[in-house]
Amino acid sequence: MKVKVMNENGIDVSVVNSDEVLIKDVQSALDLMMNVLYSNGCERVVINKEAICEEFFDLSTRLAGEILQKFVDYHIKIAIIGDFSKYTSKSLRDFIYESNNGRHVFFLPHEKQAVQKLSSV
Repeated sequence: MKVKVMNENGIDVSVVNSDEVLIKDVQSALDLMMNVLYSNGCERVVINKEAICEEFFDLSTRLAGEILQKFVDYHIKIAIIGDFSKYTSKSLRDFIYESNNGRHVFFLPHEKQAVQKLSSV
């Protein structure tokens, strides 16, 4: 796992890149969240989708909702970056659309967009 802190508009954003799955369940998401918060002092996190287990993207597992609710509860804004076009589920596409129109969770294609978005909300 590589973590770098980027500053945009005077706001620090932690960018987490990993080739291995870091978020497998609610507890691993909480561990990552607290690690980023206490190590880097950031309340905004960008993470690549490869660092999140595939079950997250199957809304029937309820894993995405449980994990993302923890981010909201702890006031940590998150952007998940990657190519989401392979997912054909209408419910997931609707979930991504609604999230992107909110203020806490975003699904974006690129790191730069994610940092800009998180530093403007």
